[in-house]
Amino acid sequence: MCREDPDLPVCVEQTVLVWAPLGFLWLCAPWHIAVLCRKATPTKHLSKLYLCKQIVVGLLFLTAIAGLAVTLGEDYGPTRDTTATEKNPWVFYANPILFAVSWILLVLSQEGVRRREGAVDSTTLFLFWLILVVCDVFPFQTLLREALRMGEIPDLPRFCLFYISFGLELIALILSAFADVPREAEDLVKKNPEVGAAFLSRITFNWFNSMVLNGFKRPLVQKDLWELSEAESTLQISQRFLQTMQTELKAARTRLQTKMRKRGEEKASKGQGEGLQNGHQNRLGKGVSQDVLMMEEKKKKKKEEKEYYPKSWLIPTIATTFKGVLWESAIFKLITDLLSFASPQILKLMISFTMDKSIYTWTGYMYAVLLILVAIFQSLFLQQYFQRCFVLGMKVKTAIMVAVYKKALVVSNDARKESTVGETVNLMSADAHRFNDVVNFIHLLWSCPLQIALAIAFLWIELGPAVLAGLAVMVLMVPINGLLANMSKNVQIENMRYKDKRMKIVNEMLNGIKILKLYAWEPSFQNQVMGIREQELVVMRKFAYLSSVSTFVFSCAPALVSLATFAVFVAVDSENVLDAGKAFTSISLFNILRFPLAFLPMLIAAMVQTSVSKKRLEKFLGGDDLDTNIVRHDPSFSSVSLEIKPGKLVAVVGVVGSGKSSLISAMLGEMHSSKGFINVQGSVAFVPQQAWIQNATLRDNILFGYPLEDSRFQATLEACALGPDLELLPGGDQTEIGEKGINLSGGQKQRVSLARAAYSQADVYLLDDPLSAVDSHVGKHLFEEVVGPKGILKDKTRILVTHGVSFLPYVDEIVVLKEGCVSEVGSYQSLKDSKGAFSEFLDTYAKDEGKKHTDPTSDGEEVGLVPDLQDPQADTPPEDIVSMTLRRESSIRRSQRNGSVRLRKNSSLKKPKPPADDETKKGQRLIEKETMETGQVKFSVYLQYLRAMGWGYSTMFFLVYFIQNVAFIGQNLWLSDWTNDAEDYYNKTYPNWKRDTRIGVFGALGVAQGVFVFMGTLLLANGSINASRILHSRLLNNILRVPMMFFDTTPSGRVVNRFAKDIFTVDEAIPQSFRSWIMCFLGVLGTLFVICLATPIFTAIIIPLAVVYYFVQRFYVASSRQLRRLDSVSRSPIYSHFGETVSGLSVIRAYGHQDRFLKHNEKIIDENLKSVYLWIISNRWLAIRLEFLGNLVVFFSALLAVIARDSLDSGLVGLSISYALNVTQTLNWLVRMTSELETNIVAVERVSEYTEMENEADWVSGIRPPEKWPEAGRLRFENFKVRYRPELDLVLHGITCDIDSTEKIGIVGRTGAGKSSLTNCLFRIIEAAEGRILIDGTDIATLGLHDLRTRLTIIPQDPVLFSGTLRMNLDPFETFSDEEIWRVLELSHLKEYVGGLQEGLTHEVSEGGENLSIGQRQLLCLARALLRKSRILILDEATAAVDLETDSLIQKTIRREFSHCTVLTIAHRLHSILDSSRVMVLDAGKIVEFDSPSTLFNKQGHFYSMARDAGITTVDSTALDSTLKLNMGY
Repeated sequence: MCREDPDLPVCVEQTVLVWAPLGFLWLCAPWHIAVLCRKATPTKHLSKLYLCKQIVVGLLFLTAIAGLAVTLGEDYGPTRDTTATEKNPWVFYANPILFAVSWILLVLSQEGVRRREGAVDSTTLFLFWLILVVCDVFPFQTLLREALRMGEIPDLPRFCLFYISFGLELIALILSAFADVPREAEDLVKKNPEVGAAFLSRITFNWFNSMVLNGFKRPLVQKDLWELSEAESTLQISQRFLQTMQTELKAARTRLQTKMRKRGEEKASKGQGEGLQNGHQNRLGKGVSQDVLMMEEKKKKKKEEKEYYPKSWLIPTIATTFKGVLWESAIFKLITDLLSFASPQILKLMISFTMDKSIYTWTGYMYAVLLILVAIFQSLFLQQYFQRCFVLGMKVKTAIMVAVYKKALVVSNDARKESTVGETVNLMSADAHRFNDVVNFIHLLWSCPLQIALAIAFLWIELGPAVLAGLAVMVLMVPINGLLANMSKNVQIENMRYKDKRMKIVNEMLNGIKILKLYAWEPSFQNQVMGIREQELVVMRKFAYLSSVSTFVFSCAPALVSLATFAVFVAVDSENVLDAGKAFTSISLFNILRFPLAFLPMLIAAMVQTSVSKKRLEKFLGGDDLDTNIVRHDPSFSSVSLEIKPGKLVAVVGVVGSGKSSLISAMLGEMHSSKGFINVQGSVAFVPQQAWIQNATLRDNILFGYPLEDSRFQATLEACALGPDLELLPGGDQTEIGEKGINLSGGQKQRVSLARAAYSQADVYLLDDPLSAVDSHVGKHLFEEVVGPKGILKDKTRILVTHGVSFLPYVDEIVVLKEGCVSEVGSYQSLKDSKGAFSEFLDTYAKDEGKKHTDPTSDGEEVGLVPDLQDPQADTPPEDIVSMTLRRESSIRRSQRNGSVRLRKNSSLKKPKPPADDETKKGQRLIEKETMETGQVKFSVYLQYLRAMGWGYSTMFFLVYFIQNVAFIGQNLWLSDWTNDAEDYYNKTYPNWKRDTRIGVFGALGVAQGVFVFMGTLLLANGSINASRILHSRLLNNILRVPMMFFDTTPSGRVVNRFAKDIFTVDEAIPQSFRSWIMCFLGVLGTLFVICLATPIFTAIIIPLAVVYYFVQRFYVASSRQLRRLDSVSRSPIYSHFGETVSGLSVIRAYGHQDRFLKHNEKIIDENLKSVYLWIISNRWLAIRLEFLGNLVVFFSALLAVIARDSLDSGLVGLSISYALNVTQTLNWLVRMTSELETNIVAVERVSEYTEMENEADWVSGIRPPEKWPEAGRLRFENFKVRYRPELDLVLHGITCDIDSTEKIGIVGRTGAGKSSLTNCLFRIIEAAEGRILIDGTDIATLGLHDLRTRLTIIPQDPVLFSGTLRMNLDPFETFSDEEIWRVLELSHLKEYVGGLQEGLTHEVSEGGENLSIGQRQLLCLARALLRKSRILILDEATAAVDLETDSLIQKTIRREFSHCTVLTIAHRLHSILDSSRVMVLDAGKIVEFDSPSTLFNKQGHFYSMARDAGITTVDSTALDSTLKLNMGY
């Protein structure tokens, strides 16, 4: 330091600087050369780059030899100086020899690198060249200076050799910075550039540039994303995780068992003397029913069971699986932490340099260079650490998702009942995500305490014991924060509870939206959701207040700490004077302290939240699996002992609730066995009662993963009567089927489900009533062609549960069930003769067979594409939710918003034209692709959010934060002024008043900051809760008011996503990122202001830096935003596939296709990971570039301080550099926050997209109908025409008819005749195109929708129930008394059942009415209709799932109770409407016949031919009670 020129002694340059790099090389070489020793590595081809590297090293070898030769020549050569007594020093021999050996090693090492599998360059060799060149810079300038000083070159040969070798070394360094990608890897590198990235490119993330550029030019799409490398792929991650998990889980289970044993022993010892038995006896004597006791015991047991599951194995599993990455990232973090303490020390030297004018100028420059070097290294290590951590988080999340999915496939039914589908999906989304977040920052657990310890140590050196004062303040903060964190946790748990509750209702609402509209029940549900939402907001406000208190404590902390420390330091001893060096070194150390102190509590809170998730996951993943040995039976089977011979067709019959479906479940091994076992030989195919259809093409649904064999496929289609349907479907067997089979009718779903079984060629077929959902003639066809003795399954073992009496004569054996027992088994004849339960069953049903319905389905499908030749075989598919709309929709346009191909806009729909492009051929898509906004988020979206917050809140909030920032800068300027006192009062006594003023003002400004932050946070909390309330209620309000059309084309998952994910973002993420953004923004402004204040010339540097910054930021944000969007769009399929899997579990398990579904799950998760991984990299790419900018700011502020050292006081230098050191972090945060804010604000955009959709007509209009309207119940259609969308063809072509009061009208017609459109029009689900409908003379188009819908009643096809009480399902508005409700329950034959329930009317109905049988659900729908007592009843035939007994009950009740009403029945089978007063026959949207049944039958027109198909021979018009003579059709 005391030399004028910064040169090192020659001896150091010749020894240390030469040996250090070579030593490094020798350490690393063995690792490279080891590759050469391995046997037969495939030699890759020699690239030009490789040859160049080897040539350069060869030349260097020659220079080393030349150097040795020069020395030998000088010492021993003929030209040697004989007079010189001294030989050359030994270094001149040693160095060339060392170099020569090293160059040989290097040639071998480079060959080793070339042969290494997957290597494109070598980090160690690059570092070697770098160190070598850096070390040679010193002799380089020494030799040059020497030569310039003397004016001649003393040692010419060595001088030349040194410069030649220096040049070659530089070339080698440059060459080693490039990647040498072998030819065979080029394709791989195109798909994933990271594989071919060289060391420099890897540490600066340069390989990502092409993606950023791409993203900047145009919005990225899924196919732009690169492939994942092996290590990041789902398969790799999950395999390792699941292996570790098994061992850990086993250990945990063993621990659990020991614990249980101990518990059990304790209990046994306690309970011995208590005489449990007599307790029981007594209570029974008092008339407590056995059931109640059982219930109580069950409850107790359940509570105990809840506590018992294997615990604390998840964290060890994660740690063991990913230990490599964990260690790597830990090392990087350690280095970063240590480096961060170097800057304050350099700053201290820098300040002393400005104070002491005698130090040479070059030291200042050296400090400036040191500052930037430390900063650059810190940046590089930090980014590597972050990248490792985020990728680790991603892997953990993936592993958990796969584990949950895999578990869901094997979970036992008991465990499955414990959680709803929604909760299970939550495990996969929310809980896995929590782990992701915590793992990202897991190292802070040890790094924060380390940083705190180091900072305190350095502060002690600066300020001595005074630090303890500051420390005491910090320690005091910890319990306060702990308390706040704990309170927040409880609030958070409460919040989650409301969220789950709200989402459950929303889910159900969306699933049953059609029913809500038909019954006009939306307000009731809207109020339910709003009520829960209000409670949720109250909890959120609590949470926000708690967090603002903790923010206040935090923002005050640094100010209070520095205040306490400085005050004590100055007050303890009058000798202690605060000078710039001390003050600013301390301040920058305190700045380092702020981070760990701020993060620790956040981390602890996050860990607390994760521990909740951990419990949930451990409980689910540690639950019992299905017993795969199928050793199970159900208690509801008291004594089934059955043997079914191979190749037989066995029918299982019995009344509703006799246990038919349970028998099938038991055979599949889905029931819990109390004793006994089942033995099934061969593979199984299963057709459930409610068909389960996947969201895939029709063909994929039938093939179900088996390879396509065309002949077999066609035969199956033929046998299952799917031929005609395929002609109607827009894309044939390539038509995409929506979620839950939304665009197929019930009959079609059932037939697809049957076709799936038939195609699978299993050995045993379990058919759970597949024929109930289809028309009778179709049922007959299916029985003959598929199931029966001549069908394609005739050699297989078939077990058929059926309600249809007509098939029974043709089966090999009949099993009769009664109350869960097999009451008889035998052939049709033998059972009939035995006069047992079966013959009773027959007597009851044969009478009714005439009225037997077999189809819940109505028509109205594929209306537009109906071929002219109508095939009676095409069964009548239902007007279920989607009905024609869709079919027509989907056929008409393939709607993908990007480039939507509009087909056949106006052409007639009768002759399908050739498709416009291959997209369309593949099968029209029904579901619209989710729209993804692209490009920058519009500013209006931000304004929308601010407006929702309220302008008052937003402006105040900004203002308060601005004042806080001013106080912060003021405090620091005051400090820099304070430090100048040290020079003014040099060697004088420091006056007390001055000291007190300094401390007082400093403290006041510090406290002011805290107060302002507190105010700001409170304002923001209130504002954001306002915004949350407004946005959610708007969304809910609108979703309930959009037309039915919307729900038909939008998967419910997408809407649910708006309510769950997007509202969550609005609630929690946006306020957070909004606040952080403002703080960062103001922080950056403040920093630049202070630096410019110290060195005004700095303004010149700001401008170019700002330009660069702006560009980097724009580039980044464009790609990052799009990657985020791709991430959320590709995440939806994961959850919807998961939901689909859970609902189709029994089918998947029956076919044994778990593996295929696992594979598919892996595939979709991989698609999602592509965008997640690149998003992580994009953040690092940005951070490293910004940190370089920040480092430049530090460098220039230091450099300018050195240049202007004479005119600056040391206080300002300290201030500006310590500020600059802080700017790197803040700049980085600013961009991250900007992009996060943009990402999050997208949620507002998505929510508002759904709030701006077109609504249906008003619920209540200006014209209110009279109280008792419609009194007569007269209907009149006047030239009524309707179409589903403006651009489509008409569905009803001018219907005109009069229907009198109390008439009973049957409506019939083939598929697509428009029967269901008619009811939809009555309820104005579709609005008229022309003409009108009058009810009692009032045009229904003038009324409000609710006025209209509340006065009509419909009994829909699918009985939809909502979770809640029975009472709520009947009367959501609570307008009726209990008496009235009991009366209708009696009429609908449910009184006994409900009366027998413990809770009666308050009995909880589970999700979708799962805990009631389908028959009971249907009766409840009847009860709803009875309760409304309206004069017009529409019956959408719905008695398929009901056995004949229940069916006749329903029919009787309807005839009796609705005799005074106008009843319209949409019939699928003619039997049920033969007693109508008139029958309306529809064909292609027109009325073709309308008269009494007997007249029409005698007319021998349409009706007659339909009757013939259904097997009706005569219509006896006198008998109203349809005593019809039937030929049984067989």
